[in-house]
Amino acid sequence: MERKSGKLLAALFALFLWQLAAMLIKSDIIIASPIDVLIRMTTIWQTEGFIQSIWFSFYHIAGGFFIALLLGVFLAVLAGKFEFIETLLLPFLVTVKTVPVASFVVICLMWLSAKNLSVFISFLIVLPVIYSNVLEGIKQEDKGMLELAEVYKMPFLRRLAYIHLPELKPFLLSACSTALGMAWKAGIAAEIIGTPDGSIGKQLYYSKIYLDTDDLFCWTLIIVLISVLFEKLCMWALKAYYARLEHG
Repeated sequence: MERKSGKLLAALFALFLWQLAAMLIKSDIIIASPIDVLIRMTTIWQTEGFIQSIWFSFYHIAGGFFIALLLGVFLAVLAGKFEFIETLLLPFLVTVKTVPVASFVVICLMWLSAKNLSVFISFLIVLPVIYSNVLEGIKQEDKGMLELAEVYKMPFLRRLAYIHLPELKPFLLSACSTALGMAWKAGIAAEIIGTPDGSIGKQLYYSKIYLDTDDLFCWTLIIVLISVLFEKLCMWALKAYYARLEHG
């Protein structure tokens, strides 16, 4: 209860600072006040292509995340079993981790259409996070339990359910928690640069071009809300799966 109250107070304090900055600057073009943004939020849904923009960005970025999740786990399993694969993947993962997102976006625009850019960029940014965390989890698995399962010839599916997945739980949860937010940041950045039709990124870009600060703040707030909801839903589903596994 105290933690929730603290979060609420922190949010109110942030809104107070925002409102104070808007009052001091006195320019709607530079910074819109929280009240103006709140008022605009009640009507922005009437903007042409509002739902389509949200859906476009959501399924592209979510798609990139889930592809990276599946491939990252698969590659981590292979790297955990075959050391040469870990060595082979190392330079690629280091490159992805160190090169700025904007550089990847510009380079990828030479190969991909703007429409599919956010899928690939989200995938590219998420993959190293999932892979690294899951591989670390595999390396820290209890070797004694695995040897015991081998001795008693435990079937693979039972070994997966009762040894591998429980051991990987903290690593997988941590990876997903970090990667979900990164997917949205990278995906929206790709859309702003590539400006595909019918995307949130293009709405943000036009808001900036036309100095429509109210809309710029509103779309930013919408991105935050969708990102948080998506993260909460994914983490809830993952934790629910583990709870069912542990009690099943």
